[in-house]
Amino acid sequence: MTEKGDDAPEKQLLHLVFGGELEDLQGVEFSNLDELDIVGIFPNYATAYDAWKAAAQKSVDNAHMRYFIVHMHRLLDPDTDNEGA
Repeated sequence: MTEKGDDAPEKQLLHLVFGGELEDLQGVEFSNLDELDIVGIFPNYATAYDAWKAAAQKSVDNAHMRYFIVHMHRLLDPDTDNEGA
C-alpha cells in the first residue's frame, strides 16, 4: 500500500448526470421515463457538474426540463468520505 501524496490518484467518486421533462415544476416526477436523458457517469463531482451545466444550458428554453447530479458513490458506499463530493 502506498502513502497518499501529491502523486496519489484521486479517489473515484462516481456521479450520474441525467435529466428529463418534469410533470410539475414543484416536484421531481418525470413526464415520460422513456425519454430521460442519461448524460453519463463521471469520476468526480467537478466533471459531473460541468456535464450537468452543459446539458442544462442546452435545454434552457424548456422550463420543465431539469437535470440532476446523483452521488452514486454515496449509494454504493454510504460510508464514503464526503470530502470532494
